[in-house]
Amino acid sequence: MDITKQTEAGNCLTYPAFHDELTGLANRDSFHDRLNMAMLQAKRRQTGCAVLFIDLDNFKHVNDTLGHAKGDLLLQKVGERLKMCLRENDALARMGGDEFTVLLHDFDSRDDVELTARRINEVFGSPICLDDQELYISASVGISCFPEDGDTPSVLMKHADAAMYSAKNNGRKIHHFFQAGMESYAIRRIEMEQHLRHALEHDEFRVFYQPQINLVSGQIVGAEALLRWQRTGVGLVYPDQFIPLAEETGLIIPIGEWVLREASAQCRTWRQKGWKDLRISVNLSCHQFKQANLSSMVSNILKETGLEPGFLDLELAENIAMRHVEASLKALKMLKQSGVQISIDDFGTGYSSLSYLKQFPIDRMKIDRSFISEIANDPNDAAIVMTIIAMAHCLGLEVIAEGVETDEQLKFLKMHGCNDVQGYLLGYPVPAGEFTERLHELLPAKSA
Repeated sequence: MDITKQTEAGNCLTYPAFHDELTGLANRDSFHDRLNMAMLQAKRRQTGCAVLFIDLDNFKHVNDTLGHAKGDLLLQKVGERLKMCLRENDALARMGGDEFTVLLHDFDSRDDVELTARRINEVFGSPICLDDQELYISASVGISCFPEDGDTPSVLMKHADAAMYSAKNNGRKIHHFFQAGMESYAIRRIEMEQHLRHALEHDEFRVFYQPQINLVSGQIVGAEALLRWQRTGVGLVYPDQFIPLAEETGLIIPIGEWVLREASAQCRTWRQKGWKDLRISVNLSCHQFKQANLSSMVSNILKETGLEPGFLDLELAENIAMRHVEASLKALKMLKQSGVQISIDDFGTGYSSLSYLKQFPIDRMKIDRSFISEIANDPNDAAIVMTIIAMAHCLGLEVIAEGVETDEQLKFLKMHGCNDVQGYLLGYPVPAGEFTERLHELLPAKSA
């Protein structure tokens, strides 16, 4: 009997069960079977095997900005590039999303495993072409080895995953071997993510306000809204400890909207009490800036809170604004139409094109603290700050310097025409109540 058709039909049924539909690579179930067999063989032969857990860095940004179709195409291209790094007998699989795994065996030493990991990091050094676009991406790689890092497939995978998160936490674009303690970090990260998801509904977030002082009048002209997390059972958690996780998980979107609403309402309250010239500055995250409904969301919050648009200053980091210039220009123009003020934050730390910068509908530049800290001692930093101030004024923009901590820095900035300043010398970020007390002390309220 000719059973060709039956065999082909059987293959058509089994292929999807063991392969990823998008990339054609092995899927999660298939990889676990291969890993289990490799570990059994390694036990018999008294050899080893290794798992490499690969996660693309900032893949969500690709889907958010270019769409899921381009994201899918990118994953297919990544699969092709990863194959180039491997030997014929190595196993490559897509676990789901932007996560890939590699199984290595029949290697001579740990150095051979690291060599493969390096090839994976290096293969993304050149851009990936997506139709008419070139895209640079990177990957974080975590590595676990049998038998030293685990004696079951699930443990080995879990430890490779923990090593991958360690690589991400230490700068991305690198590879890390699993070490004792990484698993506890991964557990803490999962716990923090769970608590972070409940923080909004449990009213655990707080907004602190740092004064912005005008160097001519010496009065408070604004306040920057800064997020804090009053975590139950832990205490006050500062942004650098949870904002990266909020961005990675997408939680920064609802959190950022909450901050904007809270800060706008507070500014409205201060203005109603007589401080009529006070503005509020709120930072926009990369994810917020990419939202298609950002302008309407801002307008709706201003209507809800009753704050006049001209007293809301939205701060956007320079590197975010310059990442996709044409899209940024369009988004900024839409925001500007709503009447808000716009500042470019961390100016001087990115790679600005002045030909584009002059087109941006912005009101002020904010000089990064990294230049302010040494202006009294480093001639290069002093020259950079003077140049930024002069350039901004020539473009008709105001300048605010952050991170002012000494009298020498303050004198320098005043001497060279900086408009406003903020920093620990002038006031720490404090809750709204304490900020109100300072307003009573330093700035007379105007009657209605």
